[in-house]
Amino acid sequence: MKIFKYIYFFAVFFILLYAGYYFVLRSSAAYVPLKHVDNESVIIPINYYGELALPELSVGKPSAGKKVAITAPEYKGTHVYHTLYLPKDWSTEQVEQGKTWPIIFEYTGNKYPKSGSTGEVKDASFGYGLSAGQYIWVSLPYISKNQTENQLTWWGDKEATVDYAKLNVPRIVKAFGGDPRTVILCGFSRGAIAVNHLGLHDEQVAKLWTAFIVHDHFDGEQEWKGKSWGSPLSQYIEESATRLKRVNGRPYLVTSVDAHSKRTKTFVETHLSHSDNFTYISVNTKEIFGKFPHPIAKGGHTDRWPLLASSYRIKTWQWLNLIAAH
Repeated sequence: MKIFKYIYFFAVFFILLYAGYYFVLRSSAAYVPLKHVDNESVIIPINYYGELALPELSVGKPSAGKKVAITAPEYKGTHVYHTLYLPKDWSTEQVEQGKTWPIIFEYTGNKYPKSGSTGEVKDASFGYGLSAGQYIWVSLPYISKNQTENQLTWWGDKEATVDYAKLNVPRIVKAFGGDPRTVILCGFSRGAIAVNHLGLHDEQVAKLWTAFIVHDHFDGEQEWKGKSWGSPLSQYIEESATRLKRVNGRPYLVTSVDAHSKRTKTFVETHLSHSDNFTYISVNTKEIFGKFPHPIAKGGHTDRWPLLASSYRIKTWQWLNLIAAH
């Protein structure tokens, strides 16, 4: 019987020890409020362990702490729009005084019910989670072939979509105080491919960005059978490699499940003579969410993982803080 008493004693001891460690960790870090700090110092407090709540789409004009839908003047009278979120410390007065904020642009995933992705710019998440609401955040549209609405699956009118970015990215940066030294393009799934496929489509659009982040997929990583732009594989790889070279040494973060990260790294290192500007983080979404479906994520293929605390989010925020520090 004594041996069972000892086993019981040590079991209780280690449970209490772990509980105490967990309490100290959470009490000292979990409830550190997200504070906006000077743009010349660290932007995102990496010791914040709380859950980020996505801002709801609001009506009215852009203002601090709100996400609104905006129709570009060229698309007046259509259903084409992008969304804009401004940080809580944003103000017109500060913009007029010359203050700037890092700005992150996003391309969404496809409409894919299995993963919970709607393909809608209003339902974007990745850019907000990456920046913790500390950056200006814009979800860019894909333009439909008839140029009257946003495209929910793949590219629609590719040239019109690229032209939209060429025209509106500089316009948004200037109008809302975006820091031209920190203009990041990010994307999830379809959007991850779009970062290079659209964002590096030609030299003109490629010049808009200072850094890149993708999650799950990469332009040229695999063949997309039945898609003229993604097959045959040999042709797709050749065209993707041309776009890849337009990264031109700028910081690039690849956050993906392990299989995608490995294939992407192989592709990048095969087609670039120097790739030290690339950083890879293999993200285990099941470790983050526990099980699926989760209240904020339907499946493991999701852009919502940065909304919850994890070692992966800490590493990502550390990378972003280095980028924003210029």
